[in-house]
Amino acid sequence: MCGIAGIFCISNAVHVDEKYLTKMRDTMVHRGPDGASNYITADCAVGLAHRRLSIVDLSEVAAQPMPNEDDSIWITFNGEIYNHLALRGELIKLGHFFRTNHSDTEVLVHGYEEWGLEGLVSRLEGDWAFAIWDSKERRLHLSRDRMGVKPLYFTIQGGAFFFGSEIKAIITHPLVERDIDPIAMYHYLTFVATPAPLTMFKGIYKISAGACMTVGEGGIMRYWHYWDPTPSEGMLDIKGLKEVDRDAYYSSEIRNRLDKSVEKRMMSDVPMGVFLSGGIDSSANVALMARHSSNQVKTFTVGFKDHLDLNEFKYAEQVAKHFHTEHHAIQINELNMLDSLENIFFYQDEPIADWVCIPLYFVSKLAKNSGVSVVQVGEGSDEQFCGYSGYMKYLNLYNRYWTPFCKYLPMPLQLFLASTARGVGKNLPQLQPYSDIVIRAANKKEHFWTNYIAFWESQKESLINIEMLPKPFSSGDVVKSGMIDMSMLQPDSFNVINSHLKCFESQTHNADILARMTYLEFKLRLPELLLMRVDKMTMAHSIEARVPFLDHLLVEFSLSIPMADKIRGGITKLQLKNAIRGLIPDEIIDRKKMGFGAPMSQWLRSAFGWHVEDAILKSALMKRGYFDEGWIKKLINVHRSGKGDNSLQIWTLYNLTQWYDFWIDRPVR
Repeated sequence: MCGIAGIFCISNAVHVDEKYLTKMRDTMVHRGPDGASNYITADCAVGLAHRRLSIVDLSEVAAQPMPNEDDSIWITFNGEIYNHLALRGELIKLGHFFRTNHSDTEVLVHGYEEWGLEGLVSRLEGDWAFAIWDSKERRLHLSRDRMGVKPLYFTIQGGAFFFGSEIKAIITHPLVERDIDPIAMYHYLTFVATPAPLTMFKGIYKISAGACMTVGEGGIMRYWHYWDPTPSEGMLDIKGLKEVDRDAYYSSEIRNRLDKSVEKRMMSDVPMGVFLSGGIDSSANVALMARHSSNQVKTFTVGFKDHLDLNEFKYAEQVAKHFHTEHHAIQINELNMLDSLENIFFYQDEPIADWVCIPLYFVSKLAKNSGVSVVQVGEGSDEQFCGYSGYMKYLNLYNRYWTPFCKYLPMPLQLFLASTARGVGKNLPQLQPYSDIVIRAANKKEHFWTNYIAFWESQKESLINIEMLPKPFSSGDVVKSGMIDMSMLQPDSFNVINSHLKCFESQTHNADILARMTYLEFKLRLPELLLMRVDKMTMAHSIEARVPFLDHLLVEFSLSIPMADKIRGGITKLQLKNAIRGLIPDEIIDRKKMGFGAPMSQWLRSAFGWHVEDAILKSALMKRGYFDEGWIKKLINVHRSGKGDNSLQIWTLYNLTQWYDFWIDRPVR
């Protein structure tokens, strides 16, 4: 993995200044400590920059930015293309000449020449964020991988188009202004991460997972999705098969595809490892890595000194012993957390209100200190195989309460009950999440948004002074490109959900409710929260994370398994468990899922909680009048007293205010 950045001057009055391009690039030394270089066109209209983390083809000739044979096409690329050798062979047969020995970057350059952007991305197996400058067409092309493993941000300001792997690279340029986007903030308070294409920075956007963008002269943009996480209709021929035969088919396909995915992700010229929690996902990664590696697999586990009940060391050690790995473990406590927070907030760029960032930060540091530059992680398994208990609760809610409420109660009665629920929620804040369900049901606002919600809309009615939010802002060029659904710019987070569901419904027919839920997870929580926490915390220590469960060939298969076969008997992850039985110990497969977390609820009831309250209420963000400070105090007091667990809401507000004070309120350096 690397760090990329660049400038495309869309006004003749602006030119690329290498001093500022280099400054943008070098805000991301952590993403690429092994080398750095720039490319600037002769007319200074375009500049591409690259920070290199050497993983594949360590030679100097594989450095970036990289051109084609006649220097008419240049690329700056972050990621890995796992089928690059096969594509290289095809391109050589078609007459392309390669300068490097086995650089996957060069395959992208020649692949673009041969197949164009759409033809190229459709052939790629891997994770990427790249920018290609085509000097003949005078166009800049950007793309983000199907799942959103790699981030890519951009803005149009001061007569230029700026892009980068991290927002901090973009805002380093003096032409780029920095301020909060209040509508993005409004949605963040629901989803605990900003939904793409918005970011918390006004006027700065992110390319969505599975999307491409082309920018022409004058800043004219075209934006489109080349891949979407929908069931592949007709892919599975299961009609007439008995249950036992269907299960055997699923198991064979899942195991084979996962095995190939792990094998592909062993591609590296530097040492590798795997994050091992002792759960079935990371344990399967270890088992398959051990199968495909001639070297001893290195495994890494993190736990807590002060909350041993959260540790999974016993299971991780069992797996490590079973597969004879070189095992490393670290325990952290509240003091370690406090010492790390400033760094964590810095590397996040925009707030990611998931306290899993804390243990991820430390296990990444452990891996780097052990000599590893690439790790495999287990993200993406729970989303596609229905692995969360929360999914089962939502399905139960949908079947037992939501559907009968919407189907059998007259609309006037639904609205009356919603009005009553709103009043109850305001008088009894602890009941607000339940009152919100009634309100959403009466207004047909979808029972499931994502599996990790901080503030529902009825709670934000108490938290936010809506009248203080300014009118929605969005660049005219962004709107014209079709990149953003204009309804997302209104203070109603259901519009974010609805914008995605409209796309889902236009592509699918008779999809079950679980497929609908999974689609939303793949569009919202997975790319912008789970994958970004992994990206930001691993890259803070110059480590590349690879995600075998998110190989698109596996995902396309798993998304096509009907709900009835995924959750038969109420068993979560049924088909994955069947597929890996015999691969890892049964005790690991059948044990109760713990989940990767941190004792934030307890920490917020300690002295740290008083610090958090003080930081939130004294933040410069509070001076802008967006929030009801009295309501926030009550929220914190309820948690501190033990009368309720508001840790997620408090942590969400704390991340937001710390981000604002660091990136917006501080003088530009």
